Amino acid sequence: MSFLILANLVMLLLGSALPGLTQSLMLVPLFIPLRPWTVVTYMFLHAGFTHFFFNMLALYFFGPRLEARLGGRRFIGLYLTSGIAGAVLSLVTPYVAIVGASGAVFGVMLGYAHYWPRDTVYVFFLPMEARWLVVLMTAMALFGAWQGQGGIAHFAHLGGFAGGYLYLRWMELRSPAVQFRAAAAPPAKSSTADLDRWRRVRPETLHPINREEYERVMAKVDLAGASSLTPDERAFLDRFSAG
Repeated sequence: MSFLILANLVMLLLGSALPGLTQSLMLVPLFIPLRPWTVVTYMFLHAGFTHFFFNMLALYFFGPRLEARLGGRRFIGLYLTSGIAGAVLSLVTPYVAIVGASGAVFGVMLGYAHYWPRDTVYVFFLPMEARWLVVLMTAMALFGAWQGQGGIAHFAHLGGFAGGYLYLRWMELRSPAVQFRAAAAPPAKSSTADLDRWRRVRPETLHPINREEYERVMAKVDLAGASSLTPDERAFLDRFSAG
């Protein structure tokens, strides 16, 4: 993660010293076929120090724990995939010039909320669970896009969330552990009653360790379906939903 912050800082300094560099590396969606590299380079440029500071602050806050969970290679993959998805969705506004790491950072934010949805974060000193922060930011981006508010790349933000979601889903499905378990064990069938019973568990009544495991397993159900659960994971859910 420190490499990403350093790369963004270097590009901020170079862009300040060489304005022509920014012009050649920024994203203008209409010109992607002529300048395909801009779907990556735009996310390392910023429109000033304040823009850079808040993006890197969010990356510094959400990145380290997520990088430790995913590993460096997959964390970089999530960052780049989210940023590229933000560039692709920005085709909705083909003539708008776009710079900034926001799309990539939004993907990192989604990844954090995926694994630790009930963690409390502070937004302008107001406490909020990570999952609700993602909901709030999505709603703001949708509203801004609908209103046509200028100066903010709303579609890049939405694309960052979409790219982050798709990358996490792909990562879950391609996980060697998931593939091995699927090959080694016959798929267990889960009835609608099982799913309803598991979802009736009240996480707030569980010990923090069990609550985190419950949220991880249920997130896996949402991403890959109940058939992806291991026997131990099913037994865990059955234990806390019994009766």
